[in-house]
Order: sequence, then C-alpha cells, then structure tokens
Amino acid sequence: MNVIERIKDQLENNPVVLYMKGTPDFPQCGFSGQTVQILDLCQAKYMYVNIFEDPELREALKDYSSWPTYPQLYISGELVGGCDIVVDLYKKGELATRLAAVGGVAE
Repeated sequence: MNVIERIKDQLENNPVVLYMKGTPDFPQCGFSGQTVQILDLCQAKYMYVNIFEDPELREALKDYSSWPTYPQLYISGELVGGCDIVVDLYKKGELATRLAAVGGVAE
C-alpha cells in the first residue's frame, strides 16, 4: 500500500483523524497541543497520526490536502483545517456538532 492509499484508508476507516506533531499525551508543538485540548473539551473520539514517525506520510499529506501545515483535522474524510480553524469552530459551537454528527464524541 503506497502512502496515498494509507492516508485514504485512515480517513475512510476513522470518522475523526488528527495528523499532528507528537501525540495527544505529548504534543510536540503548541498548535498540535491546542488542537488536542479542544478535541478533549469536546470529548472527541479520534485517531491520531504522529507525522514525525512517518516522514513519507508527512510530505505526501501536504500534497493530498493542499494544506502546508500541521496539525490537520479531518472529519468524515474531509479536511476541516488546522489549529486556528478548529479553535474558531469550537468557539462557534460548530465543532461539537460536526463531531457528534459522525459519532466522534464519547458517550
């Protein structure tokens, strides 16, 4: 499976995916950490990928998404955006709604 197929597989098989620097328990940049905090506030259930552990995916995802920076949050296979967009959606109350619509919230 090539790297684009792996990305598509991750997005098709997980309703919420966060591509980030580090892990939720140990984010390795402030933007990734802030995004994780917001997902936690929403009680989100999500898969994460530490892009530092997969340099090939890190580069391919930039082309796949046409989004040059990390983190990248996907809901239902669609790119939501990075930290600023996630923060904005959270403040508007839209993030929790979008997460709930795909079963991406803890019961």
